[in-house]
Amino acid sequence: MSEREPPRQRLRAGLAALSLDVADATIERLLAYVDLLLRWNATYNLTAVRDPAEMVTRHLLDSLAVLPHVRGTRLADLGSGAGLPGIPLALCHRFDAVVLIDSNGKKARFLREAVRQLGLAAVTVAQGRVETVRGEFDCITARAFATLADMLAWGGHLLGPDGRWLALKGRIPHDEIAALPAGFEVESVQRLDVPGLDAERHLVTIRRSARAADAGNPP
Repeated sequence: MSEREPPRQRLRAGLAALSLDVADATIERLLAYVDLLLRWNATYNLTAVRDPAEMVTRHLLDSLAVLPHVRGTRLADLGSGAGLPGIPLALCHRFDAVVLIDSNGKKARFLREAVRQLGLAAVTVAQGRVETVRGEFDCITARAFATLADMLAWGGHLLGPDGRWLALKGRIPHDEIAALPAGFEVESVQRLDVPGLDAERHLVTIRRSARAADAGNPP
């Protein structure tokens, strides 16, 4: 049995549990991303997870659990780090443009190499603070990045009028939801069941408030 077979089996089982139909070629690209992450992790310390099978659960499946909630063709991934969830989503969803945003130079270098090796032509890397990035996106993802208020203060300008912000959280952040800044509202809070992960996961979906959206679209 090859070294890649246990992660492959775990990935296939996890995708089936999530009811995600992913092509064989895409599964191999996801595993190639794990291989690349393992190699770079030895020097760059991109993640505390060292076992490839655990990377499948904690990184790939944890990221892809939000795939059914992704909308549109333009995605920004804030505080992308090692490319999570941006790279797994870009491998499994057809986007016109994906921007991976991170201020850390080492992580940005890894992201550029991952984009190059995985042939992700629609994906670019923005190294710098979220506040300095420009553009308008249908979907914004953020995984363990900051509080909801901080995320929206720094990157709220990137969310399109009809866009959705997908904030990946552990437990339901009731205090953060109560402190949501003006101009935004929570559309839904959903539990995510990540196969093989013994931890709580919730997806907080945020949109511009109706008043804010109307203000941006005068009659």
